[in-house]
Amino acid sequence: MPLVTLKDVLQPALRDGYAVAGLVTLGWEDMRAYVAAAEAENCPVILQAGPSCRAHTPLPILGKMFRVLAENASVPIVAHLDHGYTLEECKEALDSGFTSLMFDGSRKPFRQNIEETAQIAEMAHAAGISCEGEIGFVGYAGGEHSAGTNPAEAATFAAETGVDAMAVSVGNVHLQTHKEGGLDEPRIREIETLTDTPLVIHGGSGVPVAQRQSLARTSKVCKFNIGTELRMAFGAALRTAVNNDPDRFDRVQILKDTHAPLVTATRDVLRAFMKETT
Repeated sequence: MPLVTLKDVLQPALRDGYAVAGLVTLGWEDMRAYVAAAEAENCPVILQAGPSCRAHTPLPILGKMFRVLAENASVPIVAHLDHGYTLEECKEALDSGFTSLMFDGSRKPFRQNIEETAQIAEMAHAAGISCEGEIGFVGYAGGEHSAGTNPAEAATFAAETGVDAMAVSVGNVHLQTHKEGGLDEPRIREIETLTDTPLVIHGGSGVPVAQRQSLARTSKVCKFNIGTELRMAFGAALRTAVNNDPDRFDRVQILKDTHAPLVTATRDVLRAFMKETT
């Protein structure tokens, strides 16, 4: 089916009590596995091109890859720019066929973040696509520290930017390789009393699975970004494929062996976000 927008998949999730996975892509092999997993679980999925992905593959190529996968998929697929830092980068993604732009102004002063995010949201909406913004700053494991989201500022940000989804900093951290932490649920509950905008958790790999499942079903958190967890699964599968036959050198043959393990790992991720069945 054709690509859909972020709003197309998050509004039903908000209404019906589930979340959608924003899966961070690095190349064809993981994109393909993510779509196969979504089809197996019969759920929508958001394919995300973050900064490291864009450094490796140009946005126009990524847009075509996402579109080919979506057109041949049986479930809704969103082509999402993750952490776009400039108007020019967001404009290039729009021109490349992306159906969702995430503008990250979280390092900027509050009013500047609102003004620039609102400009991106207006551009996205004029083109019939969606926009995600970020208020508060989500830090990085072993790197920049987080700055937690102020609930009142989040409400102002959502109202004045008109974003379709709002990423918040509530104890989440990018690039975590373990699930020993947890999110600040009281802060999430305070934010969601002040806005109806769907909330997004970046750094979802570090959130315990039980908490992901609970928030997906009982809160306005409608999107969890998952990257590190699945990169680790891909790396483990690739290492096994290489070590199983040291004489093999054809990368296409080697990479084929990563597909099934990555599909399995992705299906496990997706199940935690699905609505409760009776």
